[in-house]
Amino acid sequence: MTKNNTEKKVIKREVTGEVVKISSTNTVKIRVEIKFAHPLYEKILKKHKNFLVHASDKQIENIKVGDTVIAESCKPISKNKTFILKD
Repeated sequence: MTKNNTEKKVIKREVTGEVVKISSTNTVKIRVEIKFAHPLYEKILKKHKNFLVHASDKQIENIKVGDTVIAESCKPISKNKTFILKD
């Protein structure tokens, strides 16, 4: 019997958001906003979601509240952090 070696392709999700808070030494909170049209009334609506993002010490020094950053998914770093800051 032969084993079927199947490799899973990891799809990295990228989100672009605005820095809301610099929480601790390596954590940044970003807000990702989505705009979409209502299916019936066609009014433009906005939704948002906050993500905790892991950042290195060098990246934290260059970030301020209000900056736009790109975060990339990764394996879970802690209970709520599943994104890392992309350079």
